[in-house]
Amino acid sequence: MISLLTRCLAEFVGTFVLVLGGCGSAVFAAAFPDAKANELGIGFVGVSLAFGLTVLIMAYAVGHISGAHFNPAVSFGLWSGKRFPASELLPYIIAQVLGAILAAGLVYLIATGKPGFTLSGSNPLATNGFGEHSPGGYSLAASFITEVVLTFIFLIVILGATDGRAPKGFAPIAIGLALTLIHLISIPITNTSVNPARSTGPALFAGVELFKQVWLFWVAPILGAILAGLFYSKALGESGAPVVGEAEREVSPGADDFSRR
Repeated sequence: MISLLTRCLAEFVGTFVLVLGGCGSAVFAAAFPDAKANELGIGFVGVSLAFGLTVLIMAYAVGHISGAHFNPAVSFGLWSGKRFPASELLPYIIAQVLGAILAAGLVYLIATGKPGFTLSGSNPLATNGFGEHSPGGYSLAASFITEVVLTFIFLIVILGATDGRAPKGFAPIAIGLALTLIHLISIPITNTSVNPARSTGPALFAGVELFKQVWLFWVAPILGAILAGLFYSKALGESGAPVVGEAEREVSPGADDFSRR
């Protein structure tokens, strides 16, 4: 049985890479060399792929250790879907948030190495927001609905792809592509969160005004995730196939063992 400390370390590393890869691509490469010319910039599509690819590669890298949550909402969704014990929610979430903060701090440190860099614009450091901090000017209500619905969909994909009835070994691909699609839909609305840790890290360095909007990106994704977990477990059922740690205890510690599914 892999220790809780080791699993939390894997969550820390995975979330660090997620935020560094996703938010880093948004800060450094989305509009390079500038937003008007954008001759070499990766744009919305590139940033969406960056977030999806980081989840995909880290799920294969450490999914067999921790279940590859990298996201407090995912942990809550797996808990509500009876895939994860409540006793391990807090340690996982602490590890995820710390990984996100370290990655956001690194992005900020690197960004300040460019002459003239300032924390300006509606979404500095790839922060999430609504109202005036929504990239497209979407309201709080529109942003809340978007985050709830898209997190719900994300968790349905995670729960389905890691179900014992699903094809083995492909879960990280499905989950990574789902996150890519989610970003393609919602970058203009909230700059895409569906992940409270990802939202918290950059906001800590972007200032009080952005940090005051982080509450939405905790409440909405966790609500959507919990609803998805309940829906999947009650309406779609479970296969009863073994999952990570089931030999040692009744509840699995993670989404699944991606090396065997």
